[in-house]
Amino acid sequence: MPAPKPATDSVQAIRFEPRFLFLSRSLDVVARCLQGETLSLADAAPLRDDVSTDEITPIAILTHYDDKLGRYPYTGFKAGESTPISADAVRKSGIEVVVAGKRYGKGSSREHSPAAEKLAGVRLVIAESFERIYRQNADNIGLFTSTDFGLLDRIAAGEPIPVDDLVAGRDALAAAILKSGGLLAFGQRFMRRITGGTDDDDPHPRPRTLFEKIVARHALATELTTAHPGPGDGAFVRADLRFIHEYYTGMAAHMLHATFGRPLVLHDPGSIVVFEDHTSYVEESPAHVRGGLVPNVHRMVEAQRDFAATYSLHSHRTLTEEEAAHDDGTNVAGISHAMVAEHYALPGQLVVGTDSHTPHSGALGCVAFGVGTTDMANAFVTGAVRLTVPQSLRIALNGRVAPGVTAKDIVLHLLAQPFIRAGGGVGKVFEFGGDAVPHLSIDERATLTNMTAELGGFTGIVAPDEETLRFLRERRGVDFTIEPWMESDAGATYAETIAIDCAEVQPMVAAPGDPGHGLPLVDVNEAVAIDIAYGGSCTAGKREDFDHYHAVLKWAADRGLRVAEGVDLYLQFGTTAVRDHCIAAGYMEAFERVGARTLQPSCGACGNCGPGGSTTPSQVTVSAINRNFPGRGGPGQVWLASPPTVAASAIAGRLISFEALQLLHA
Repeated sequence: MPAPKPATDSVQAIRFEPRFLFLSRSLDVVARCLQGETLSLADAAPLRDDVSTDEITPIAILTHYDDKLGRYPYTGFKAGESTPISADAVRKSGIEVVVAGKRYGKGSSREHSPAAEKLAGVRLVIAESFERIYRQNADNIGLFTSTDFGLLDRIAAGEPIPVDDLVAGRDALAAAILKSGGLLAFGQRFMRRITGGTDDDDPHPRPRTLFEKIVARHALATELTTAHPGPGDGAFVRADLRFIHEYYTGMAAHMLHATFGRPLVLHDPGSIVVFEDHTSYVEESPAHVRGGLVPNVHRMVEAQRDFAATYSLHSHRTLTEEEAAHDDGTNVAGISHAMVAEHYALPGQLVVGTDSHTPHSGALGCVAFGVGTTDMANAFVTGAVRLTVPQSLRIALNGRVAPGVTAKDIVLHLLAQPFIRAGGGVGKVFEFGGDAVPHLSIDERATLTNMTAELGGFTGIVAPDEETLRFLRERRGVDFTIEPWMESDAGATYAETIAIDCAEVQPMVAAPGDPGHGLPLVDVNEAVAIDIAYGGSCTAGKREDFDHYHAVLKWAADRGLRVAEGVDLYLQFGTTAVRDHCIAAGYMEAFERVGARTLQPSCGACGNCGPGGSTTPSQVTVSAINRNFPGRGGPGQVWLASPPTVAASAIAGRLISFEALQLLHA
């Protein structure tokens, strides 16, 4: 995509074409907007909430990172059960203003979504609320976003809208970036002098959370920002590690070379890691094969490999089935954020990656958060990463977790809470504590922090303790000392405290359409037959997740049970270390005896990038992945569940807990 142009500093007001696309629940409203009819907000109600980036730009089109993206915005958007917006529809309509409901842009960190909107001619998105990464990505490319619905009548009347009105309510940094035309243009102008602060020179010391302490140790001062930001302030921080994967590298390289020429001078290239983690099974991805996009994916991967080679960046490449068959154990590969926890992140560090599930590593007591392509491109050349300092939520997990209940069940239970469903967690830090946490492994804690992306949060974090030290020592051979400052202070400020009695949490599922559709499995009133069971992804492809899969499937195999007829069970390792653990522990025999297919490490079906996705709308999947937005994992219906529930359901051929399966075959 073209580099943002610094245009708005000299523009006092913008006149928009009074053509609106209301992303309504009504198929008729959307169709009338695209046909050129001028509707009012009242005509369009009710608007769709929870429009995800999977709907704005389905994953199959993410192989594009230039003007072609402008053909595809909203091609996955659902009004009822229909997807009414075809390729080129927005670009041909002349629509400049898009309007939606709450939590717009939830889900993936893909900058392709606002880029596709802008390249199609959209200049302003108005919604009741926005997800943090989407809105920051929009800022970074100069796409205006607003929560002021009063702008609609003014635009309809032909009134030029002052730029100051378009950025009203935004922090000063976001406003300055938008007025500069985007982050790269802002950086060229205002990030020529970057200095670091120290934790000791804060003029306003106070009790702080662990998150605030880590940010303070990494904060940077620029010409427009301070090294001592408070909640709500725009700021820049230094990252100990920056990582990127193949769906973003080509776009980042394109915009950097277009802006700064060749060769680039990268800031501290030794702290940049490049991953291939989405595309090793793309030849078996129905969406990519059907769309003829496999060659595009190969070109995208080669673009990343070329960039990594040109700038001598450390790179992890995924393994094909053939390569894995001859692997001598020296190839270290897997899903980026899982790999970061296994090999790189340490307590007290700050880590950024181009994936919304980067908070995975927060389980180790570091600050880890996802950013978009432009943020990462800027960080490559300046070393500075943008954030708006969030408030924190305290999640008190108390009580003993019942047998058969996992961290995935706890997260699905939390997602179903009214406060979270209403968007109370959007943009906030989820600090997990309480007397249940010391009894959770790092793998289980990583499920909690990973899925802060689904909770709408900025990141998740767990203070390091003896379990953290055990993980670092036994899994990574690292002897680490926890420093006294590595915990939240008594009296630290939290926006809200949410208490969860873990003893009351049951095996959970989330009904199709949104991870927030959670309910106890026993409350699913009708038998739900399944066609596909998928265990894998960063959330559920860890060592302990495979311990759960094996416990269920060995129990089944020992009783002569197999995967139910008509059901396909896929088990995909998150990393090669997880695969090797399963081989060493003897798990593969049970997997083979029940008829499961094991897959090499990759994001796979979670990103609609491999086996385990549905091919028809009638198919039903039970999946241990983290999100089930429309179109995620194929055109069928996806129920989210824990690893033991996924394995048990594969044996039964319907949604069922392991406990219920055992009673069924007692």
